[in-house]
Amino acid sequence: MSPDDLKALVRTVPDFPARGVQFRDVTTLIAHGEGFAAAVEHLAERARAAGAEAIAGMEARGFIFGAAVAVRLGIGFVPVRKPGKLPVATIGIDYALEYGSDRLEIDPGAIAPGQNVVIVDDLIATGGTALAAAELLRGAGARVEHALFAIDLRELGGAAKLRAAGVAVEALMDFAGK
Repeated sequence: MSPDDLKALVRTVPDFPARGVQFRDVTTLIAHGEGFAAAVEHLAERARAAGAEAIAGMEARGFIFGAAVAVRLGIGFVPVRKPGKLPVATIGIDYALEYGSDRLEIDPGAIAPGQNVVIVDDLIATGGTALAAAELLRGAGARVEHALFAIDLRELGGAAKLRAAGVAVEALMDFAGK
């Protein structure tokens, strides 16, 4: 299936989570076996071309896409977690959200020094979470030069922010608007 075919599998939910927002719901893509497999294959091809030695994905939908890509490539997956979810000593980063802040954590033992880690997530919007993940992974010793997304909401500028931080960005599809 082509990226255009995959785009047709993404449901748009108007006015969620707030009035005026067009929510791009990937659960319809994930529920479509052939479509999900094709999305994973497209992302895996890009991760392979980027020389991925591990895949990192942010909780929660980044786990779905990222782990599937890692399995497809036969390489490890690094979960980037919300605070307090890992049973070992972690390193973390606090980052700003539009209304407040959040935190990401990883097990620093999951990263080998200089390891080429590619970030995979379902969607890039404002880029705050992806930027924080890249900084956190780099702080653990990883090389983070590529991030892959199923969807880019271009108008929100997240991909441009990642590129400014030295991370190449690719997405399978993009949508206009919020």
